[in-house]
Amino acid sequence: MEKQYDVIIAGTGVGGLYTALCLPENMNILVISKRELDLCNSALAQGGVAAVYKPVDDDTVKLHTNDTLIAGGFKNNPDSVKVLVTEAAQEIQHIIDIGVDFDRDEKGELDRTLEGGHCRRRIFHHKDSTGAEVTAKIRAAVLKRENITVLDNALLCRMKKINGGFAADILRNDEHFTVTALFAVLATGGIGRVYDYTTNSAIATGDGIAIAYDMGAEIRNLSLIQFHPTAYNNKAARECFLISESVRGEGAYLLNCNKERFMHNYDERLELAPRDVVSRSIMLESRKTESDEFYLDIRHEGREYLAERFPMIYDFLKTQGIDMGCDLIPIFPCQHYLMGGINVDTSAETDIDGLYAVGECSHTGVHGNNRLASNSLLEALVFGHRAAEDIAKKYSPDKVCSEFAFEQPENAVPIPKGIRTEIRHIMQSSFFVIPDKQKALEGFERISEIRRMLDGGCYIIDRDYVEARSLAAVAYLVLKEVI
Repeated sequence: MEKQYDVIIAGTGVGGLYTALCLPENMNILVISKRELDLCNSALAQGGVAAVYKPVDDDTVKLHTNDTLIAGGFKNNPDSVKVLVTEAAQEIQHIIDIGVDFDRDEKGELDRTLEGGHCRRRIFHHKDSTGAEVTAKIRAAVLKRENITVLDNALLCRMKKINGGFAADILRNDEHFTVTALFAVLATGGIGRVYDYTTNSAIATGDGIAIAYDMGAEIRNLSLIQFHPTAYNNKAARECFLISESVRGEGAYLLNCNKERFMHNYDERLELAPRDVVSRSIMLESRKTESDEFYLDIRHEGREYLAERFPMIYDFLKTQGIDMGCDLIPIFPCQHYLMGGINVDTSAETDIDGLYAVGECSHTGVHGNNRLASNSLLEALVFGHRAAEDIAKKYSPDKVCSEFAFEQPENAVPIPKGIRTEIRHIMQSSFFVIPDKQKALEGFERISEIRRMLDGGCYIIDRDYVEARSLAAVAYLVLKEVI
């Protein structure tokens, strides 16, 4: 391990990896992964990448823009949306060039599917595991680069702005070490683990957001949390399997406990309304029927087609005793995505010089109040590339950082048990789809107490502490916005 790098990137989802790949090969780059390299939210993305690329069916950048704005309640940042949709085509071409295998039709042309909120079929996909395919191919390209060091099971505990750049406290194999870098990129993913139930992977504890907040970076719209309407409802697992938006895009119906369609009572777009509309509709229907039993019905498409089009979902449901070709699929809304985060400009830079944020932990403003399906992987690609270009423009090989070493507390003890569980319960009960203002106020007061305890105590800086402190910071910032 070297002690100084040109760039340190925290996170090995599409945002972090693609930023590394787009940086010049004369730069010395360190990429750290909190857990295994393939454990990230990007790899869980099923639907695809939305883009107007060699347009067909009269699709245009203007239509993609309009769909994005409608889904976001017109609260989107127009400059960021323009960047997203106009630069989509070049990123699609780039990842195809590095080997991403998008599905093709019988003529060999790139296939496009439809998802909720889109007026055209513009979703490029690899079966129902697009995120895994895109992440794997970008990761393979990164690992071939001699100028990039990639470390797995390396937890970013703290970061500090120093003379000339940044210092990072990293925990790996139970040992702390400090590295410095001229530039830093936070690509640490979402905040799903602040809830009892989420589609997010185990890494999603908001670490990058908490670290940026500690450094004084602006955090914006953290209460803009998306709840996906169709997570598999087994009422047991904390990490809920996602039934992709594209299942409804290919013709699935939503049914209530009486096995009746109900979306016509809430929105004229029916099952293809944006995610926030569908999730809210399910919750209102749940109150009306006094039941949380809801289903997806795509039996009319047939077993052969479904097994081919949705192999990952099909195989998962089979393990649950469900054949989606002849059975209904139990679903219910679940925490899925964060629209807010570390505020950045259109080059993905924060208000701290040299600090960038990419992917779900960032707030580019492209999603407004609600993310349009399959714009998330696209956002990571477009703004990861832009971050790399901006860093390259500002980079000087003659620059160096001052030395720095993080101190570890003496006579420290482990944090009390149950903190993370308590935080999750507070968020699940107070801020889920339709918020409960009174519970949010009570929860905010308790979260504030937890934060004071964690900040004021002498605790071992290990994974438990870092994640609990991150979750407390995230919950605090979310509830602070809503009370």
